[in-house]
Amino acid sequence: GSLHGSTDACYEPGSCRLAMAALTFLSPATPTTLWTSIPTRHARPSEFGGEDPELAGSKESIAVWLAGPLVATACLTARMAMRQQRRARRSRTWSTICHSRGGEEASPAVTLAPQDEWIKELDLAGFGREVHELGQRLQKEQGEADQQHLHRMAMWNKLCAVVGLGTMWMKPNLVPVIALSLYTTTRWTMIGHHASHGGYNHTDKTGRYSSRGFALGSLWRRVRDWLDWMLPEAWGIEHNQLHHYRLGEVTDPDLVERNVEKWKGWQKYARTFASMVIWKWAYYAPNTFKELKVAELRRKGEPLPEGFDPSAPMTMNQVLKFAGTGKNVFKAREFFFKVLGPYFVMHFLALPLPLALVNPSFYWNAVINLLLADVLANFHSFVIVATNHCGNDLYRFERGCKPKSPTFYLRAVISSTNFPTGSNLNDFAHGWLNYQIEHHAWPNLSMRSYQKGQPEMKAICEKYGVPYVQENVFKRLKKTYDVMIGKAFMRTYPAAYERPEDLMVWRGEELAAA
Repeated sequence: GSLHGSTDACYEPGSCRLAMAALTFLSPATPTTLWTSIPTRHARPSEFGGEDPELAGSKESIAVWLAGPLVATACLTARMAMRQQRRARRSRTWSTICHSRGGEEASPAVTLAPQDEWIKELDLAGFGREVHELGQRLQKEQGEADQQHLHRMAMWNKLCAVVGLGTMWMKPNLVPVIALSLYTTTRWTMIGHHASHGGYNHTDKTGRYSSRGFALGSLWRRVRDWLDWMLPEAWGIEHNQLHHYRLGEVTDPDLVERNVEKWKGWQKYARTFASMVIWKWAYYAPNTFKELKVAELRRKGEPLPEGFDPSAPMTMNQVLKFAGTGKNVFKAREFFFKVLGPYFVMHFLALPLPLALVNPSFYWNAVINLLLADVLANFHSFVIVATNHCGNDLYRFERGCKPKSPTFYLRAVISSTNFPTGSNLNDFAHGWLNYQIEHHAWPNLSMRSYQKGQPEMKAICEKYGVPYVQENVFKRLKKTYDVMIGKAFMRTYPAAYERPEDLMVWRGEELAAA
């Protein structure tokens, strides 16, 4: 019976070779004799020992045939064990692949928090494909209607300017303050923002709203197109490149949680409230200019100043602190002359100057209204900008990812929040920053395309179980405030569930990644 069992097992060629090698080693017979002794697929157990006269009835043949079943069984057992090990390795590999794609099974070594359970069920490849295809279709559909929509929104923006400039001579009141604030904010967040991203590169035949020239290259263009506290060229580096493609990473310059991590004690509260009304000139202007200068040094292959941390936020306090020490990437006088100076002189001094010829009191009324409008513009923009990517229901990440990869599209959704959407008036009041999810997925689309694509993007997220956060600005302001004072924390996306083929290391981060 055992002999018959070994015969059936030896039908596998690999097992036959193992058994033959073992028998060759154990018996004094020649290899040729042993090979003829190995049963073939058609041999019968009753024929064993009688086919070869030299082996039939000899002691050697008896020893070989007694040892055969034992050796063959041992070899087959070892082979089966090796097969089980290979299956286990393949299972672990497939498990890793599943996790990197969203996976259906949870790894025993990785325990997801309840709010992260959706990750293991996610078909990331399918999700990324549908989001990418939607973005491609929206871009192909852009045309004259998108350009007309831009002109309509630009007209609304200019109407705010007309109302504000026409009433700023009056004693300080809400009409000029709100109108001027709304003009300044929407000129940045709607017109300058989407033009600099290239949202109208293919629809604007005049080139006025092209990302290659809008507000760039000269002081005249800056004044004509978009005059604000930030230098447009610096904004292009900090926002369009670093923030947009490193969203939620440690090197994202707009990662609020990282920027405030060193605030302690009473500073957390004082700086949080101060930031809301002075952040554009106290933080954003110097930080964007820093990123521009760091990029210029790296492009030239020149080293950064000793002790300078390029990932640390740059504030006005640091600009003054580093002045004359050589520890900064730019001189304080260059910053004031190129960045803050033009806006301050043109906006607060030159703009109301003609009113002084009529009545000096009109001039000072205008200056006060302009200053109050700037405070309101800081607060308005803080509420609709800083809250976009901050809160305990949004994610941050440990590694960089490739643009337009499934992971890139996923991060655009789960590290951003939308405000209420749907109508031009509502969207204008939000500075068109209420479509941050769609904007981060497809940065070079028009404002109208985001309106069109938002319902479809939300439906895709619901289909794949991806959290799509959409709340009013006041709820988002509260969640941002809680993070800034250390009361709440953002979620960290589990590294074990990242899709390996989507990950990358950005230039300048090689040492940190190692």
